[in-house]
Amino acid sequence: CCHFIRHIQNMLANLTRSRVVRTSLNKAIYGCRPSFSAEFAKQYFGLKSEAVPAINAVTQEGPIKVFDGTLKRMQRDRAACLLSSKPDVLQDAITERLLDRMRDCLRKFPTALVLGGALPSARRHLEEDLGILAGVKHIIYVDTSSKMLTSIGATPETIYSAAPPPSASDTLSNEGVIRTTYIQVGDFESFSNALLERVGTIDVVIGCLGLHWYNDLPGVLFQAHHMLKPDGLFLGAIFGGDTLQELRIACALAEQERDGGLSARVSPMAQVRDGGNLLGRAGFALPAVDVDTIEMRYSHALELVEHLRRMGETNAVCNRRKRLSRDTALATGALYQSMFAEDDGSVPATFHVIYFSGWSPDHNQQQPKRRGSATVSFADLEKEFGEGHLVE
Repeated sequence: CCHFIRHIQNMLANLTRSRVVRTSLNKAIYGCRPSFSAEFAKQYFGLKSEAVPAINAVTQEGPIKVFDGTLKRMQRDRAACLLSSKPDVLQDAITERLLDRMRDCLRKFPTALVLGGALPSARRHLEEDLGILAGVKHIIYVDTSSKMLTSIGATPETIYSAAPPPSASDTLSNEGVIRTTYIQVGDFESFSNALLERVGTIDVVIGCLGLHWYNDLPGVLFQAHHMLKPDGLFLGAIFGGDTLQELRIACALAEQERDGGLSARVSPMAQVRDGGNLLGRAGFALPAVDVDTIEMRYSHALELVEHLRRMGETNAVCNRRKRLSRDTALATGALYQSMFAEDDGSVPATFHVIYFSGWSPDHNQQQPKRRGSATVSFADLEKEFGEGHLVE
């Protein structure tokens, strides 16, 4: 019976994903072109002229607009005002798991670029023990929200619209002291316009819990790739998969009953396979993608909604229904409670986090062997170790 109920819930979760929105997302992931400026392209062409034909081929059309960037900036402004002195448990856990990959690297990362998302958590980890361990000397924070930048230590006088050119002082700070630069951009799809002076000078680019709101994610990754030095590291984390599947189901049933149809109440999510495709398309070497499932518990559905607001993760889909009636909201909360409540009365919320990393190509990196050059077959290994051991 439990398996049957879970099967029905999964079917409903799939039905709640708007076909129009999902089609637009697929086009945004696989079909659109990077939207950097001609000035950025000109400077990049001067650095790597051999790539000119490929870049010219991908600048012919713009990104499909799935998300409302102005609304998302307002939501991040509100999230900055709702920040408390205590770190957000979910964002902090995801940021720590993402940045742990820097601990595993033997090399240092003097200059770091952080693209929106969980800026308070990223600042907390980078400017404390992890930053010192990874050799971080200078951090550039980029966001569309000036209030979010202010919440992590910026002042109106220290928020720039364009990054200053690199200087020797960037990596010569005192021991334990990390320099910071704050950049406010109009949108992330063309953030490289504000960083023209930094092309090819960044050691690590970090995008933690912000990339899933970009209309032109391939273009953003493409620009991040060319901000990096050779053998530079890119780290990203996004919500994807079946994130908030319980909320999707409750919203679908409530709207079907009260409004007679479905709407895009929850943002469309990327899948694990999308991460590898995006990294490869952006030109990253040694791509790696993995997924983590985190289940949060709330006293009721309204507490979940308030948490999403504090994180700046509320809906910003362009074709969303602008108004949610009181009856539909109450029905959603009641269905959520009745279908998913635990014995203690709390309700779960599932977050699927997709982590991905890639490196800027460099001749010193390990390279795959030529196809057919293997000297030992899997059949020989199976004979040597016994049937079934390779699978284990």
